[in-house]
Formats: sequence, C-alpha cells, structure tokens
Amino acid sequence: MPIGEICNREVVIAETSLPVTEAAQLMRAHHVGDLVVVEERAGRRHPVGIVTDRDIVVEVVAAGVNPEALKVGDIMGSDVATVREGEGLFEALRYMRDKGVRRMPVVDAAGGLVGILTLDDLLGLLAEEMMELAKLVSHERQRESVARH
Repeated sequence: MPIGEICNREVVIAETSLPVTEAAQLMRAHHVGDLVVVEERAGRRHPVGIVTDRDIVVEVVAAGVNPEALKVGDIMGSDVATVREGEGLFEALRYMRDKGVRRMPVVDAAGGLVGILTLDDLLGLLAEEMMELAKLVSHERQRESVARH
C-alpha cells in the first residue's frame, strides 16, 4: 500500500521565521506534536525541517533560553528525512527506523509536501490490520466447529 494513501494530508506547517512561542501555540491549537518547516519553491511547499514539542522542551525550556528570542529555524532539525508518496509501508517503516525518526514528511516526485507519516498513525493502522487477522482466525474456528457437527 503506497504511503500516499495512508499518510495524514492535513499537515501543520511553519516557516523558519516563526517565533518559537507561536510554534508552541500552533501545536497546542492543532493538537499535534510537531510542525513541518517549509520553504516556498516554485509555488510549492518543500519540507526543510521539523520542529517537535520535544525540541521546544529540550532546546529551549530545559536549557533556560528565552523562547521570545528564538525562531523555529533556530531549533528545528534540519536533516529532515522524507519519504515519497509512492513508497510502500514496509519501506517507509524501514526508513523511519534507519533514520531514527517518529515522524516523516511525505513528498511528491518534485519534493513538494503532500502529507506526514507518524509512528502513532502507523501503529493504529497496524493494530487495525492485526484485529482483522484475529477476527479471521476466530471466524475460521467457528466455521470449522459448525462443519464438524
């Protein structure tokens, strides 16, 4: 199944110039743990980084830095790992594991942002698939029991 079919297409974005305090407020308002930092290129948004709630806690709050003095570009992870929307689920999971990330922007062939893939979303999807497999096993047992009587 291509990642483009299962990724979340409602991505909360920010530009590098957004103040950190506004980034935190944006995360709170949208109930998300990250913002994809984008740059406009040829009329398309291209991911250039990610800033997470953990980045804000570790790099700003715990370090005692004044959040008013920082922009998203100052604390974002700039080595952003992306996955193309045509990639399969297994490949995306492997790539997330290899890169050690829980969130990954999904891009089209030109590198434009189309969605985001999160570990939480994947766990939910896989749990649903496992539930369907369990129902299949249970159904087969019932069918076999009826057939033997």
